Amino acid sequence: MKYSGWPEPGELVVGKIDEIEDFGVFVDLDEYEGKRGLCHISEVASGWIKNVRDHVNEGQTVVAKVLDVDESAQQIDLSIKDVNDHQRKEKIQEWKNEQKADNWMELAFGEDLDDETYAAIANELLSEFGSMYDGFESAAIHGKDALEDVDLSEEEIDAIVQTARNNVSVPYVQVTGYVDLSCPESDGVDVIKEALQAAEGNGEVPDEIELEVTYVGSPEYRVQVQAPDYKTAEDALEESADRAAKVVEQHGGSGQFHRERSEEDE
Repeated sequence: MKYSGWPEPGELVVGKIDEIEDFGVFVDLDEYEGKRGLCHISEVASGWIKNVRDHVNEGQTVVAKVLDVDESAQQIDLSIKDVNDHQRKEKIQEWKNEQKADNWMELAFGEDLDDETYAAIANELLSEFGSMYDGFESAAIHGKDALEDVDLSEEEIDAIVQTARNNVSVPYVQVTGYVDLSCPESDGVDVIKEALQAAEGNGEVPDEIELEVTYVGSPEYRVQVQAPDYKTAEDALEESADRAAKVVEQHGGSGQFHRERSEEDE
């Protein structure tokens, strides 16, 4: 997606060097439709520069900082030297992510999607998530719930969610904990089974969470949770153990959650 407006001073932009002169280089901005900036020789690299071509090449993709924008003169002043390595890598990754999102839009809505409809959908994602990529990633993790506040049709939401889940590689984290379950009643075995079903969520675990409970050794059970982030994973882990503990406690038993094994593996 290319923006139709102008970049803001201080913004980092990605562009391709399309012309080199003795006084500086011209950069075609990849993110802005029909926009071209000038990086003066003094802003290409630190120190004295004898030959600009010793530092940059035509066709090279660069990250530059916007120094000034003069819309009336159709001029954008850029600096390449003011961008450090961390900023450069971060911006390039962001740019690559948006290129992926652009491809996902085509997969979701077809190659013949008109510019007006594309812009309307993209702007809704940008408004809600800050970027199209983050919108697709959230849809991959949370499904339709992620898009409930976005002003899109049911068909458009379905297309985004389906495409996201087929194409977005979601980062996941995994956490592990343990819960000790015991019940002295005569039907204690059945109570423990019920507690384990409760620990697994009774089929009501959110789609973005994978939860597994396995037997370790009486009275200990391992709870493993995979989720998009640590807070979600930790919350799901503790909630799983709490559900199990409540079941056995209601039947006169006891349940205790802990993060480390109580006993060494045999």
